Amino acid sequence: MHPPANPALTLDFIRAHTRLAAPSAVPELLLHLAEEPIELWERTEQERGDQLPPPFWAFAWAGGQALARYVLDHPDLVRDRGVCDLAAGSGLVAIAAARAGASSVTAIEVDPFAAAAITINTAANDAAVEITLGDVLDGDAGGADVVLAGDVFYSRSMTERVLPFLQRARDGGARVLVGDPGRAYLPRGRFTAVATYDIPVTQALESAEIKVTTVWELP
Repeated sequence: MHPPANPALTLDFIRAHTRLAAPSAVPELLLHLAEEPIELWERTEQERGDQLPPPFWAFAWAGGQALARYVLDHPDLVRDRGVCDLAAGSGLVAIAAARAGASSVTAIEVDPFAAAAITINTAANDAAVEITLGDVLDGDAGGADVVLAGDVFYSRSMTERVLPFLQRARDGGARVLVGDPGRAYLPRGRFTAVATYDIPVTQALESAEIKVTTVWELP
């Protein structure tokens, strides 16, 4: 069990260990981003005095960048609709949806650091996004019209929980799109490709300079 975070100190920590920059594929938006993942991970654990998940919130992952790019380029997907951004990380996809004219946007995260990062990133982009902090994967998308998920198929255990959630959302009438840079656990046979992007990425994260990244829709 993680000790409770002090919200003000968490915000100060994020500002101190990131810099405001535009993601490579989404230059219209700004995020508080880190440059080196391992050092930041160690610092977050020192800050909380406990073992924590990697700081996914401090980087613009390829799947999220592709999905955000697609949303901004196809605003009719979300305009005047309620949107859910699952495993929101930095909040990039949620911010893109808000900028594209969604009537409401909810960013869902389990990491308090991510929730804090979304708070300051939405402020940097003058975007209205509600944040849900908690594990919702055994539930549903709360009646969202559109469900978006960037880079969520990175492990078998995550896929086994995310896929049923997304299927329930689709069965309930939502459009469901995911962004994925070729992760091993993406169930490709369940999705239809709608767009592909070459996303510049950080060597420290991906051991590559470009990730071919696809936006998929659950039919």
